[in-house]
Amino acid sequence: MDKYKNITNFEQLIEVEHGKIGTETRNSYEEKSQMFIISEMLKEARKEAKMTQEQLAKKTGTKKSYISKLENAKGNIQLSTLIRIFEQGLNMKIGLTFV
Repeated sequence: MDKYKNITNFEQLIEVEHGKIGTETRNSYEEKSQMFIISEMLKEARKEAKMTQEQLAKKTGTKKSYISKLENAKGNIQLSTLIRIFEQGLNMKIGLTFV
């Protein structure tokens, strides 16, 4: 518990738990975090569109199992496929921000 003694913000907590920005462990954490966020956004958008995973898969030329993997943050996704799922399948635009 001593390692948490002087933590005053979330960034410090992440650094203690996953390392400094640029380290392998931190990069892995950041990648998993981003995939989780995308998976939740996809799941929410699909539900708002009142579509099943199967319907979305058919509309975007993928498989239900692939949509399921994405929604459970278990798979990798190509940017072109992500755009196709959101834009063709869910009629939503994607915006990217690089920091």
